[in-house]
Amino acid sequence: MNITTASLAHVDTWRGKLFNGDWIDALGGTVEVIEPGNGLPLYTVGQANAQDVANAVAQARVAQRAWAATHPRERAAVFHRAAAILEQHAAAAGSLVARETGGTLAKGEHEVREAIVLLQRAAAMPLQACGQVLPSVPGRLSIARQLPLGVVGVISPFNFPVVLSLRSVAPALAVGNAVVLKPDPRTPYAGGFVIAEVLAAAGLPKGVLQVLPGGAEAGQALVEAPGVPMIAFTGSTGAGRKIGELAGKHLKKVSLELGGKNSLIVLEDADLDLAVSAIAFGAYFHQGQICMATGLVLVQHSIAAELTKRLAEKAHHLPAGDPATSQVALGPIIDKRQLQHIKDIVDASVAAGAVVEAGGTHEGLFYAATVLSNVQPGMRAFDEEVFGPVANIVSFDNDDQAVELANHSEYGLAAGVISASVGRAMAIGERLHTGLLHINDQTVADEVVNPFGGTGASGNGTSVGGPADWEQYTHWQWVTIRDAVPQYPY
Repeated sequence: MNITTASLAHVDTWRGKLFNGDWIDALGGTVEVIEPGNGLPLYTVGQANAQDVANAVAQARVAQRAWAATHPRERAAVFHRAAAILEQHAAAAGSLVARETGGTLAKGEHEVREAIVLLQRAAAMPLQACGQVLPSVPGRLSIARQLPLGVVGVISPFNFPVVLSLRSVAPALAVGNAVVLKPDPRTPYAGGFVIAEVLAAAGLPKGVLQVLPGGAEAGQALVEAPGVPMIAFTGSTGAGRKIGELAGKHLKKVSLELGGKNSLIVLEDADLDLAVSAIAFGAYFHQGQICMATGLVLVQHSIAAELTKRLAEKAHHLPAGDPATSQVALGPIIDKRQLQHIKDIVDASVAAGAVVEAGGTHEGLFYAATVLSNVQPGMRAFDEEVFGPVANIVSFDNDDQAVELANHSEYGLAAGVISASVGRAMAIGERLHTGLLHINDQTVADEVVNPFGGTGASGNGTSVGGPADWEQYTHWQWVTIRDAVPQYPY
């Protein structure tokens, strides 16, 4: 089927379908996608089962060989064209991304802008050096080169689906792999179909990218598939543990980008108005449904009461509603299950002694911007990732205690320190066990050209993005060359 740029946000093109270079019926049937902002059906897409995955992997393995052999300039040109196509249709794509994810229009447009950068960066990769000349004995040329893995399986989440899919899909394809992408079935367009349409329109050969929305059956089949040597997963820590265990059993390379319980440390010399603004963005942007969200606000005791007061006042004035029909600061939680998770954590923490300073209520899927004070270690609001619009305030007396509280978490993704003294903030930051560190900023930051990853319950210590991509999506091959076979003493 010929795919044109006119179809980038036209649901009839892919209604009830999967993607293998053409739009095909799913053996696993179909699934209805609900728009979180109004609770109404948005469209229906194909639902992949294990056989769909097996078929996709087989096709991708065949297509990958020719793709890897394609001239690097031709591979680069595909991504240049894809970036231009997406830029041309950014408004339509951004609007549908916002509706599907329950995000504001600004959030949807931001995702599309970042996706364009990811495609532009992927265009540069095929023309970069991919190896080294190594020292060796006289008469032997010794080189190490980076080769594509083959087929990379990508499993992406619902919250920032365009970016969190494409940050693996684009570099993996750029260095010569094929990709089987399983987006979250709640966000199949943002997580997969818009990427498929853009790359197909740009000339990506059929079969090199397969997009299969699906649930646990499809995910397990992809992780277990013998023709897929690597899995790149972004999602919850619980699901990541299962995928890591299953991938390890099958001796696969695995990249796990998981959850976070990210601390923002506010010192006594901070500008309170700026700090409160930063906290609110870090805690409430996209309803807190971000792995980098500011999950813990660690505030020096002398300013804790005033900061809490100002943050609660701000939270009271942040409206929640359907971003598609009104100007709001917070959109809906993705679904009822996630809403219940947020409620359970807040209710359990209040029962344990936390105090609701603002919010703590919801109407339908719209959960109000919430501030909890008197949060302590051992409470669910301190220990667990809420993945909702809840700012949890914890006070501390000195720098050592701030570091101890921040490092108390099993997670290790992002942290921030706000202070008028950059030197003091840096000294604290150097003691924090996180993959991302921001001095005088909140915790939600990713420029898609930076290495991104965490440790502990936040991931397996790998990074994606920027300089990490070549290492992530290739394997090393050592090659030696002699003019003639040497004489050995046997």
